[in-house]
Amino acid sequence: MTKVSLQAPAKINLTLEVVGKRPDGYHEIRSVIQTIALADRVTLTPADEISLALRGAAGPLADEPPAANLAFRAAQLLGRHAGIHSGAQIELHKNIPIAAGLGGGSSDAAATLQGLRELWQLDISNDDLAHLAAELGLDVPFFLRGGTALAAGRGEELEPLPDLPTRAIFLVFPGHSAAPDKTTRMYAALRSEHDTDGSRTERLTGRLRASKPVRNEDVYNVFETILAEVDPDAAKLFERAASLSFGQPHLAGSGP
Repeated sequence: MTKVSLQAPAKINLTLEVVGKRPDGYHEIRSVIQTIALADRVTLTPADEISLALRGAAGPLADEPPAANLAFRAAQLLGRHAGIHSGAQIELHKNIPIAAGLGGGSSDAAATLQGLRELWQLDISNDDLAHLAAELGLDVPFFLRGGTALAAGRGEELEPLPDLPTRAIFLVFPGHSAAPDKTTRMYAALRSEHDTDGSRTERLTGRLRASKPVRNEDVYNVFETILAEVDPDAAKLFERAASLSFGQPHLAGSGP
C-alpha cells in the first residue's frame, strides 16, 4: 500500500456537565458529543521512520517539535505496540482551529491510528485500538467512531447514540491564541456550585433516542459559567454574539 488518506472531523459538545469530583482528582462528566463536517486531512505514506509535515492553518503547531504533536505520538505508540520497525510520513492538513475546543488534535491522533493500522496491515482489534487511543487523551477514543455519543466518567466511557439529522451550525473562532493549558485552567476554575446532576444530558439523550430534534434549550456547557474569569477576550466576543439575531451562542468544548 502506497498511501492512506483520512478525514479527521472536529466535534462539538451539545451538552457538557460536571457532576462532581472523582477520587482520582478528575472531574466526572456527562456530555453528548457530535462530530461535524469541518475536518483536517491526515495522509500517511510509507517511510523508513516516523515523520510529521504540517500544511494549512497549522498556526502555533508549526513551531512545536513533532514529539509534542498527538498524531506523531499516536504513530510512535502504535509502532511500539505492534513491534513495527518501519515508519510513515504523517502529513496533516489543518483546517480545524488550534485549541478551540473542537478536538482537532485528538481527531488527528485517532485518524493516524486508524490509517496506520491499514497502512502497516496490522491485525489489531477495534477494542485494542481504543485502549491505545485512551493512552493519548480522553477525547481520542470517541474519534475512532465519531457520530453522536454519550460520554461519561472522565470522558472515556462512550455510548453510541442515534445520529442527528444533518443540520447547519455557525462556528465562530475568536482568532486569538489560546493558552496551551487552556482546558486545564477551565477545569481548575470550576467550583462545586457549578456541578449539576446530569439531567440536561439525560434529557437530550432521551430526545435523541426518540428521534426528536435538538432544541436550543437542550444545549448546555458548564464552561460558559466561568468563561469571563478564564478568557475575558473570548467572553466579550461571546457577549457580542449573544446580542446578534442568531440565537443563543454556546461554547464548543472548553472553547473559545
